[in-house]
Amino acid sequence: MSFQIWLAYMLACWVISISPGAGAIASMSSGLNYGFKRGYWNALGLQIALLVQIGVVAAGAGVLFATTPMAFLAVKWFGVGYLLYLAYLQWTAPATAIEIQQNLPDKSRSKLILNGFLVNMSNPKAIVFLLAVLPQFLDLSKPQWIQYVIMAVTMISIDLIVMAGYTGLAAKVLRLLKSPEQQKYMNRTFAVLFACAASLLSFVHQ
Repeated sequence: MSFQIWLAYMLACWVISISPGAGAIASMSSGLNYGFKRGYWNALGLQIALLVQIGVVAAGAGVLFATTPMAFLAVKWFGVGYLLYLAYLQWTAPATAIEIQQNLPDKSRSKLILNGFLVNMSNPKAIVFLLAVLPQFLDLSKPQWIQYVIMAVTMISIDLIVMAGYTGLAAKVLRLLKSPEQQKYMNRTFAVLFACAASLLSFVHQ
């Protein structure tokens, strides 16, 4: 992979990562509910899922996934259901949850990582999208696995930076919440965003 191709790929990664999606919503929700230091663990789960998806594409399994309707539908509807579940949790969260959750025990970090992993991994569009994008930047005259490693490191590094921005932005908003009514409003705003993401995912076709 030449420097020029890598530069084009890097710019594409910035555009892809900044574009709002379920991962960005999950990052903001985590930042709002847990603050930046704790909420950023969600981003690690997002990146683990992204790494798995890139591995699936690199192994060639993405082709099978993209051409198998049942596999596509199963993952898609799992993703829709999970996003709706997150919407329900956010909608029903008590107004004092923000203050309580900042003092959660350390084990909640694993739950945040799992949450991020499921949000990204349950989106079949991601694998199909990566399958369509990544091969375009490959130099077929050179070993492909090295190029996939470079692309994975580049995309994950950029996404970590962007998700830090989304998480930090929500954590800043957290400091402005003074009353239970404001907390309730923010919780339900994120619930609606999760529901919208689920609705959009339900319309995705192979």
